[in-house]
Formats: sequence, structure tokens, C-alpha cells
Amino acid sequence: QVQLVESGGGLVQAGGSLRLSCAASGFTFSNYVLGWFRQAPGKEREFVTAISFSGDSTYYADYVKGRFTISRNNAENTVYLRMNSLEPEDTAVYYCAASGSLWTSYLPKTVPEYDYWGQGTQVTVSS
Repeated sequence: QVQLVESGGGLVQAGGSLRLSCAASGFTFSNYVLGWFRQAPGKEREFVTAISFSGDSTYYADYVKGRFTISRNNAENTVYLRMNSLEPEDTAVYYCAASGSLWTSYLPKTVPEYDYWGQGTQVTVSS
């Protein structure tokens, strides 16, 4: 049974930091691109960042570039999202997702390209 379980969300003041974790099971973790998405109330789910199979390639949405860092530990089947300099606009439910994309030079950035999803973790940034 495939599972992606996020943790680490919470309430933080603007300018603060959080680290999200996503523990995976039920599939060959190292064969999947991992991504983070977020969804604010009344808005569509949007791409945040993705990381390649080995972790040597990453891609960030412009609105988080320079503030967020994605990483993965294939030995522990875990992907992380370090979020610094948080802004109220970052408030959303954050989801990790896994994509079985076979492209080695492309990181998926849209919801339909991802096969497995976690249940999400709430991040709230107060001003």
C-alpha cells in the first residue's frame, strides 16, 4: 500500500522557518521524482518544488526560489522541504507527491504528472 505522510506543519510568524517532512512507503522511493505542492483556501493546488531521483537536480517555483529548499534521503525514504523567510502568502496546505516520470532531464511540475499524494500538512504564517 502506497503511503506518503507529511509532518512538520504549524503556525509560524512571518520571517520564520519550518521544515516539512514526508515519509514514503509502498513503492520504490529512489525510482520516483518527488515534489511539493500547496493549496490555499479557494485556490488551485500549485507547484512548489521538485527533486530528481538521486537528488542532484531540483526546480523551484519563482515565488519560493531562494527561500525554500527541497532535499531527499533515499536510504530513509523521506523528502524534506525547508522553508525560510516565510510570508503570509505561503499559508496553505502543503502536499508531497511522487511521480513515476521516466524523464531524467525533466522534473514534473503539474498535478496530473504525479501518481501518489500525501494527505497534506497545514502551514499558517501570521503577519
